[in-house]
Formats: sequence, structure tokens, C-alpha cells
Amino acid sequence: MDEAHAIYQVEDYVATITLNRPERLNALSPLMLSQLSEYLTQANNDPAVRVVILTGAGRGFCAGYDLKDEAEGKGLKSQSVHFNLPANAPPLALHNLDKPTICAVNGPAAGYGMDLALGCDMRIMSREAKLAPAFTRMGVLPESGGTWMLPRMIGWAKACEVFMRGVPLSAEESLAQGLVNRVVEGQDLMSQTNKLAQEIAANAPLSIQATKKAMRLGLEQTFESNVQYTYTILMQLFQSQDFAEGARAFIERRPPHFEGR
Repeated sequence: MDEAHAIYQVEDYVATITLNRPERLNALSPLMLSQLSEYLTQANNDPAVRVVILTGAGRGFCAGYDLKDEAEGKGLKSQSVHFNLPANAPPLALHNLDKPTICAVNGPAAGYGMDLALGCDMRIMSREAKLAPAFTRMGVLPESGGTWMLPRMIGWAKACEVFMRGVPLSAEESLAQGLVNRVVEGQDLMSQTNKLAQEIAANAPLSIQATKKAMRLGLEQTFESNVQYTYTILMQLFQSQDFAEGARAFIERRPPHFEGR
């Protein structure tokens, strides 16, 4: 591709996807959405990837829609209108990703950018960053998963306040609301995010992915159906090489070496 509005790198079982329009605080472009969809799908299908990190280049995570592009007639509104999202659209691809995802919120996450951050399984936030639910101040709504995710994260009343006021949340406010896992100094963001990713990647990938699937299904299932589902998957995991390796490593008092089989 001639341009890279998103960058994809894999190292030590961790795929890092970096939104790459730093001069626009990583505001959305049609190309960015296309590349983000491609890389999320690629990470999900790559056995060499066990954890996915999503972050932004420069000072911002994602500023949402690019209003400058829209004013010049080359933004997302200029594209053909689809009333149904394609199956690989970033919000759907991110939600359906079997690998665990961590958002390193390095700067402002506004509008769509806030939805992207919330769509990840975990969030580590720079102390200087903000979550900006700017939707109602722009005459739109959280269209990329926020209305589904936020009430489940913090409850109905608090979600209503966040979205309907539209006031940016500081890193400390986001932590107090339970929207992020931890807040760190900006210079420590990627090292701390990679440390968490490596801790996860060291565990059995089949087990990690099965746990995520069960938790995701549990949002909609009854307790009984979820327990029955997890028991069925447990029987399958008992047959895996990773389970045998985990048991041997425990008995031999050494770190396990999982291969995802």
C-alpha cells in the first residue's frame, strides 16, 4: 500500500496495530478503517499472535471523524452510504477477535476513538490522555459499540451521564469510573502495556481464547447455559498438548512453554 494510515507489527507473540495519522491526531480516514479491519482480521488468523495491542502514533489515540476531510468533501460521509456494516468493519472485527486486546490510550480518544478504546478487552491510559464522548456535541450518537459497551461497564445511570453530558473524562476520572485498568505516566505507557501483553502471551493461548469466548457469550447467556458451555470446552482443552505441558511444568516446578496446540 502506498500509504499507511495504520501500521502492523508482530514481535514475541504480540501484534501491535498503530493508528498512523499523527498530524491529525489519528482522525479517521476511509483508508485507516480499511487497514484497521485488515490488520484485526490478520491478527485473529495468525497463530503467531497471542495478544493484540491497539495504540496511536504521536500525541493522540484517535480524534474520531476527520472534520477537515469532511469539510473538503473527502471524508467518510463522501463514501457510499451502507445501512449495514460489513462483517469486518473495525467495531465488529474488534468485538469478535478471539485474541485478547489491550488499548494503549496514548492521547485523546474522542468519539469513534473512544468507542475503539472501549471495544478492547483492557485499557492502559497515559496520565495525559482523555476519553471524549463528543457524540451529542456533534449531533450524532455512539455508533460503533459504545451504547452496547458502556452501560455494561459502568451501569445505566453513569453511562447516560457520560454520553449525554459529552464532557471529556481525564485519565483519573476514567480509572475511577472503571473504564481503564490502570493509569501510567506517558513515557511508561508502551513498556507497561507490553509487559501486560507478555504476561498474557506466556499463558496457554487456547485457554486464553476459550476464556474470552466464554466471557463474551456469558454477557448474553443464562448462568446454566454458560456453565454447560464452559464444561464442554474444558473437556476439549483436557485433550490439548498445552494442558499436558502445563501439568508437566507444574509438577516439574518450571515455567511452561505453550505452543497453542
